[in-house]
Amino acid sequence: MAKKKDAQVDKEIQQEQEQEQDLKEQKSEVEAESKTEPKEQEQEDEIQALKDKIAELEDKLLRDMAEFENIKKRTQKEKEQAIAYAHEKFARDLLSVVDALESGKSSIDMEKEATEEVLKQLIEGIDLTISQFKKVFEKHDISLIDIESGFDPHFHEAVMKVDSDKHESGEIVQVLQKGYKIKDRVLRPAMVSISK
Repeated sequence: MAKKKDAQVDKEIQQEQEQEQDLKEQKSEVEAESKTEPKEQEQEDEIQALKDKIAELEDKLLRDMAEFENIKKRTQKEKEQAIAYAHEKFARDLLSVVDALESGKSSIDMEKEATEEVLKQLIEGIDLTISQFKKVFEKHDISLIDIESGFDPHFHEAVMKVDSDKHESGEIVQVLQKGYKIKDRVLRPAMVSISK
């Protein structure tokens, strides 16, 4: 009987040990699960934060692109207006010249007979108008192309060659049409004849 009791005690001890082992395993599983759950939760939180950041950046990109398009359209409109009205100041300055010409013409119309006095007034009016043109040109950096410094193909156009004892070969003999430049850019080259 003692053997039976010992065997039963041994069996109970073994069962207790097995239960203890099961409890330890369960405990370690629970600990492992509790350790992985926070890691998974952290990863999910991090993924969500990244998704939110991507959405925020996409929204910002769309807004920036829309703003860029608006700036581009505004700049294009301003450019078109600048081109359309680029000569406004110049045209306004020429109005006084046109007024002077019209005034001169009306004074001639009033005098039916072309007397010497009327012709003298007409010449004075033309001189005054030319003077006004020169002032407007000067104001807008438009100047006469110089011919005194000699022939320069960048500023002069030789339309004919003539014989001349007074000039060396290639020198300007006569200006057939005056040339003008605006700042350093040629508006119209001077048409000249040069000696052979």
